[in-house]
Amino acid sequence: MNTIKITSSLFAVSLLALTGCSTTHPAGDAKADSETVLVTYHVQSGKEAEFQAVLSRGWEVYQSEHLVFARPHIIVRDTEDTGKTRFVEVFTWVKSPDHAPDSVKAVWKQEQSLCEARSGHGGIEGGEVRLIIGR
Repeated sequence: MNTIKITSSLFAVSLLALTGCSTTHPAGDAKADSETVLVTYHVQSGKEAEFQAVLSRGWEVYQSEHLVFARPHIIVRDTEDTGKTRFVEVFTWVKSPDHAPDSVKAVWKQEQSLCEARSGHGGIEGGEVRLIIGR
């Protein structure tokens, strides 16, 4: 049952990602240095509302700095097998944030402070994914 829940959650994120990217820019139109990421946040119990506010402020910072495409931007909230909350976010950086400005680093620090390592996973995990658009 746990595997089914994880699989269905990931499937839902995938479907949302596909829906979101179909209204933005086809993958072929994105610049070569853009980077779509899927990030999982393992939020500390009792910190969910605070984390969600930080996540929203972070998105505002990314947009004001012109670091991300408006779409896709998907956030889902899920409960892990342990009963604790995780958020999963999918979005596309205009270019890899290897040299992020201090405003972004401050957001990342706040997010990290509200997350925790659990079940062998870091507090925040993620990486680059490839958008696939159905026709």
